Amino acid sequence: MTTRIAAGLLVIALLAAGCGSVPPPPPGVSVDPVAVRPQEAQDVTSAPPAAAEQCDREASLPPDPLPAPGMMPPGSTMAAIAARGRLVVGVDQNTYGFGYRDPATGRIEGFDIDIAREIARAIFGDPDRIDLQVVDARDRETALMSGQVDLIVRTYSITCERKRSVDFSTVYFVANQRILAHRGSRIDTADDLSGRRVCAVTGTTSLSNLFAMDPRPVLVGVTTWTDCLVMLQQNQVDAISTDDAVLAGLVEQDPTVEISGSSLAVEPYGVGVGKDHEDLVRFVNAVLDRIRLDGTWNRLYDRWLRGLGPSPGPPAATYGGP
Repeated sequence: MTTRIAAGLLVIALLAAGCGSVPPPPPGVSVDPVAVRPQEAQDVTSAPPAAAEQCDREASLPPDPLPAPGMMPPGSTMAAIAARGRLVVGVDQNTYGFGYRDPATGRIEGFDIDIAREIARAIFGDPDRIDLQVVDARDRETALMSGQVDLIVRTYSITCERKRSVDFSTVYFVANQRILAHRGSRIDTADDLSGRRVCAVTGTTSLSNLFAMDPRPVLVGVTTWTDCLVMLQQNQVDAISTDDAVLAGLVEQDPTVEISGSSLAVEPYGVGVGKDHEDLVRFVNAVLDRIRLDGTWNRLYDRWLRGLGPSPGPPAATYGGP
């Protein structure tokens, strides 16, 4: 074998050995995980607006006789809505069971939505003559006062403070504020919330009730209840506290959490109406009276809220004023 051939074979052997070798791994990089908060989440350190003087918060105007669809009294708020061709209603799209966007259809559905549709049915004879506008909880009064919407049907708790700015129908649902936390967390009472990070939606009575606790939890305000659920899942908060009706929808989305404890506050829901539209308040109350009496309320409960247990029946109406 010549020297040249031997050298060539040696090069080939070295190349073959190199092809079978494994390159050393790149140096490791250590990056600390970053907890990303939902947009607009903020620590709540200042008190919400002070509560108004006491009032009979559940009392509303007595209903007028309910006119036939398409036969609204001339000059009434309902006649103006009929002439427009649509009832404009402020709703939620993030509260499962009450107002949420169905991912399969893209439609906003739920108990609140069907209450609004019954009001549209009473005006037009057609529940689909309705324009649903998504409104954040903190913007409900503004939407009514500005005329952006005719009504708010959005788990809207009636309070004396809110009645200074807007009017309400009679109560169509009664909820209780409770606690939602991870199973086994042993967070069951108001005292257990002391020093804990608790999430609630800005502009709700739930947040005001939590702020008034003594001792007070560490509060985080967000835009939607699904934001609260995300923060709980990522251990950015220890608990959520709001109406049991809302919390039940979160449990449907995440079976690793549970509702616990007794009622922290009673929350009666009403349909919000702008001031200076007393005829519309009386009309809505007439519609609510009808759906209490003809079984519609129970039918809607069974469709959307069976997870809360057997139907308690519609809450009785309380009337006051002229």
